[in-house]
Amino acid sequence: MNTPDQSPLGKTSAYQSQYAPELLFPIPRQQKREEIGLGTGTLPFFGVDIWNAYELSWLNMRGKPQVAIATITAPSDSPNIVESKSFKLYLNSFNQTRLAGTDALAELLRQDLSAAFGAPVHVSITTPDAFDTLKMGELDGTLLDRLDVEIDQYVPSPQLLSANTEEAPVEETLVSHLLKSNCLVTGQPDWGTVQIRYVGPQIDQEGLLKYLIGFREHNEFHEQCVERIFMDVLRQCKPSKLAVYARYTRRGGLDINPWRANFSTGKPGNLRTARQ
Repeated sequence: MNTPDQSPLGKTSAYQSQYAPELLFPIPRQQKREEIGLGTGTLPFFGVDIWNAYELSWLNMRGKPQVAIATITAPSDSPNIVESKSFKLYLNSFNQTRLAGTDALAELLRQDLSAAFGAPVHVSITTPDAFDTLKMGELDGTLLDRLDVEIDQYVPSPQLLSANTEEAPVEETLVSHLLKSNCLVTGQPDWGTVQIRYVGPQIDQEGLLKYLIGFREHNEFHEQCVERIFMDVLRQCKPSKLAVYARYTRRGGLDINPWRANFSTGKPGNLRTARQ
């Protein structure tokens, strides 16, 4: 069973430039899910992890370099995540690999990444002639960052979360740009924007903002942070409907954008934010 400390993270790595799918390093999701009280039964959410790969290049059959942007969507019920440095090393292994075209590239990505995640993934390739179709935008919602809060702790504290159960339920979307966590292995900072949609007792916004800022010195992968936020809000505030979506800034040419929900909202759009 792979563990994060066995991954390429924080280690000197040789950059292979010929196709090498064995570079992908899957890590079971269940290891961290057990920490937040999730057993091996039915998950209380569904969702996806949306990866955008901006540094993708290969050679055509005549040896001319090609470039593109790839979007990979992996289901949250897949048994594994893929460690991001190994993902980068894998993508770099295409740099001197000759391929017949984008269809051949997409098929290899789909095949290798589905095997690594342990479930079918969706792959789309955007070539330079379509770069101008890619859009930017910000996550909508009431901005929590407007609140003038005093912070004295920087670890996730679920007890900060509360909701008003004495009033009628509300439907609300809240957003913060102040999410920061750290890589589980290297401690390098990960920066993100998080959006929380819910229906239920009105969540105390100051407590929620303090809770989100509390991830500032917390070491965990992107996907794990979003699932921790989802479970803490679900347990502490008891919404009947809940969706948590985070857009993280890129590292190594990759950004990771996890989304978890317990009601049908439609998969979120893949709009790149200004910081991405």
